[in-house]
Amino acid sequence: MTSQTTPAEAGAGPRTDRRRRLIRELLLVAGLFAVYKAGRMLSTGRTDEAFRNATRVWDAERALHLPGEGTIQRLLLHGDALVQSANTYYAAVHFPATALFLVWLYLKRPAHYLWTRRVLALLTGAALALHLSFPLAPPRMLGEAHLVDTGQVYGPTVYGAAPATDTMANQFAAMPSLHFGWALMLALGMIAATRSRWRVLWLLHPLLTLLVIVGTANHYWLDAVVATVLLGAALLLIPRPAGRSLVAVRSLPRQRTAAGAATAAGAETVGVVR
Repeated sequence: MTSQTTPAEAGAGPRTDRRRRLIRELLLVAGLFAVYKAGRMLSTGRTDEAFRNATRVWDAERALHLPGEGTIQRLLLHGDALVQSANTYYAAVHFPATALFLVWLYLKRPAHYLWTRRVLALLTGAALALHLSFPLAPPRMLGEAHLVDTGQVYGPTVYGAAPATDTMANQFAAMPSLHFGWALMLALGMIAATRSRWRVLWLLHPLLTLLVIVGTANHYWLDAVVATVLLGAALLLIPRPAGRSLVAVRSLPRQRTAAGAATAAGAETVGVVR
């Protein structure tokens, strides 16, 4: 007596494997994020050093003739709704946008997902090392910058009013800006993984993020510059996926069918001629 495998039983293996891979990826990403958050808190007690570094960064920007962060903030302060929207963007878009980006890549572009995850992990690890070695008070805390802490004044904010006792976030980890680094990688990842003629518009996300992090006085210009350099180094070290994206690959069967039909037609023609 022979036994037959039903379609449901035959598909149970692949479904189980996919579920296990998904759980493994979720645990890996969550673990990396937890390590990063825990590591950032190690430099919370270095307040004096953070303010000395802030003065150095501020002076370096003036020496480089970079535009003052106050130029962007004054534009935001023209209306309460505008500055509150910027604060909301800073507080609410960073993590959800990155998470949705990774989920979409995982489901639609697996090769690009692995590439992106590795790049983000390397970028975040380098950022953590810099946070620990170079604590930095953001410009909203620097008296000589004369900037408004828009989060505290207008809301919403993700930071406590007293940085030294803030147990939810390390407010002295301004450089580099992962808000900007992750946003830039999101844009580059979507440009690499898609084929739309409008995909370059994804760059509006890091541009808007840059204006928000500077205008809300949470970061200096140089925080974004350093994040860009670190991301560039990570992109050089992690090879981009080879081959075309799924958008191009999905068109191959149709192309092959057309090519096959043309070959068959040619063979028939040769046969007739003979």
